[in-house]
Amino acid sequence: MNDSECSHNCSNCSSAANCSSKKDNQKPDNSKFLKHTIVVMSGKGGVGKSTISVNLAVSLALKGKKVGLLDVDIHGPSIPTMLHLQNEHVLSNGEKLLPVEKAGLKVISVGLLLENPDDAIVWRGPMKIGAITQFINDVEWGELDYLIVDAPPGTGDEPLSVFQTLTGKSSAIIVTTPQEVSAADVRKSLSFCKILNIKVEGIIENMSGFVCPCCKTLTPIFNIGGGEKMAKEFNVPFLGKIPIEPAIGKSCDEGEVFAFANSETETGKIFAEIANKITD
Repeated sequence: MNDSECSHNCSNCSSAANCSSKKDNQKPDNSKFLKHTIVVMSGKGGVGKSTISVNLAVSLALKGKKVGLLDVDIHGPSIPTMLHLQNEHVLSNGEKLLPVEKAGLKVISVGLLLENPDDAIVWRGPMKIGAITQFINDVEWGELDYLIVDAPPGTGDEPLSVFQTLTGKSSAIIVTTPQEVSAADVRKSLSFCKILNIKVEGIIENMSGFVCPCCKTLTPIFNIGGGEKMAKEFNVPFLGKIPIEPAIGKSCDEGEVFAFANSETETGKIFAEIANKITD
């Protein structure tokens, strides 16, 4: 039976077992291998979602958790650069894609599928949705305790596709910077989660003051407290403040994960505390 002949009365149809219409409506059960997926998102760009995603994923791995890192920023994938994986490519075992492994993480990004990392991806919504669905269901993730998803700014195709594809436990972490111009846009992400009935693990305030590399003094360049204020306003947990620390930027540029190499620093301990709050 082809789609045009289908009466959509599947219970009485002798061809139901082979019906493409029925199959297309079945969502693969990815809860069997993804115990908990956390989407790191924000209504605004430039707040450090990728930095948070990478360091949070590694902090969870340092706690002995099995962790995957999925980059769904289709047009601006930065995870490969942050993990120094620009020259790595995703392979296949004939059935599924094999994630690249780094720092105790299993990593998938569209940037790992490009022949040239400088190539632009010019895709409309349907192609992005299809790729994200494949990244979740057609990758040999193994059994993961946590899948951390680095989403692009906004509340469009990418985060929506992730949540609609997942069948197991999922939640969101919202990243903001302290100033009000950022907080105003980030509120849209909280509204997005409310509309879709998605649990918010909490808010992280990134770039919360500047730590001098010489004297270690904390200077509130962008003010401090916007994220904490927003958490109280929306009655969601506040996970912590990440200061601007030159070592974090250097680590990202050199492909070294800050939380992995600097776990004993004050900022490294903040990432560990955030991981503890999530697992607890």
